[in-house]
Amino acid sequence: MELLGAALSKHVTPQSPQILSLPLLTIIPKTDDRLSSEIIGAMQDADLAIFVSPNAIECTLRLIECAWQDLARRIVPIGVMGGSSAQALRHHGIGSEEIPTPILMPEQNAQWDSEGLWQELQSLAWDWSSKKVVIFKGEGGRDWLAETLEAAGATVEAISVYSRIPLAIDNPAWLPIHEMNFTDSLWVLTSSEAARYLGNVIEDQFRQSLNDASALCSHDNIADAARAAGFSKVLMSEPGDEALIRASIAWLAS
Repeated sequence: MELLGAALSKHVTPQSPQILSLPLLTIIPKTDDRLSSEIIGAMQDADLAIFVSPNAIECTLRLIECAWQDLARRIVPIGVMGGSSAQALRHHGIGSEEIPTPILMPEQNAQWDSEGLWQELQSLAWDWSSKKVVIFKGEGGRDWLAETLEAAGATVEAISVYSRIPLAIDNPAWLPIHEMNFTDSLWVLTSSEAARYLGNVIEDQFRQSLNDASALCSHDNIADAARAAGFSKVLMSEPGDEALIRASIAWLAS
């Protein structure tokens, strides 16, 4: 949201938009000591680790309190789905060690999702029936990749390292939403779960309808959730902050 505000400030006009931050889901890292032991145990014989998001990276590394390569007896490669996760790994020095940790990620940002990572994993040419994959994720969420890996024969262990807490309906953050005109609004959505929750709250608590608003989504699954939530005008963007900023500016210009 800060990046979007900074970008739009360069396009100031008398009709410049109001930018509202609505944190529909709050990430709560897990802190259970038993979870730390579970992670260490799971990684001892792992062949591949997958982080579903930057939050999964931050929460996992906070739990283990050691360097990634010290976690297992050998260097375990990592799969991520997009540039933000790759940046989070670099921030922790992962991938730039003396013997770098291999990091697998879809090359094209239009493929920064589970399906894109699965396609990238095909380059390994592994016999998945002899491999163990540990997936670090939040509670709930999409299980497509885990199911696909299991169908290919892999042993998959999914570990939830954070929870998502919905924004309470009595939170003051909703107040400016009650006062805005949905007709002239663009909602930037980056989570299917958040889009579904938004639809439920608007239907139960608001007099206006999302049918009058526009949604900007960075993935087909998010777009589907936005339509189900009530948006009739759904725009698509490539993943990543820069792509969302460009699409938001294009919407304003139109």
